[in-house]
Amino acid sequence: MKKASFIAIALLIIPLLYGFAGFMDEQAWVSWGNRVLTEAYDPSGEPNIAHWEIALTTDHFIRIRKTYQQGNQAYYSFNIKRIRAMNYQRTTADTLADTLQVRTLTDDIIIQTFDDPNGDLDSVATSLKIPVVKLSPARLDSLKEAFTFLKKKGM
Repeated sequence: MKKASFIAIALLIIPLLYGFAGFMDEQAWVSWGNRVLTEAYDPSGEPNIAHWEIALTTDHFIRIRKTYQQGNQAYYSFNIKRIRAMNYQRTTADTLADTLQVRTLTDDIIIQTFDDPNGDLDSVATSLKIPVVKLSPARLDSLKEAFTFLKKKGM
């Protein structure tokens, strides 16, 4: 009887300790990643933005589109399986907002500009700083957990 009670209690507590992560499927992780990215993105860290979009797609790409007040656009895209490191950097005297810095394995971040006075440009990068509002350690960890799950799914 005691053993059965102990097992029942353990089975109830374990999901609480692990945040039900084991019960989430791919679509749930994509939805969660979208929610965290959308709620955390901070356009006030970048002056002159009229409209922005950030999305984690079902094919595991992060896509960011920024439309500036002058009408020109910048578009960023990369697959999360190419992420090498993701670091959270707090606001300093030199920055306007906290940033989530993403580093990829090679030049895996596609950058495109449209309607720019200097011309439309296509380039690539290995690092991208995404301005964010203060992310709690738990939320940042859950975003990393989502990316880890999706990276394994995409392999």
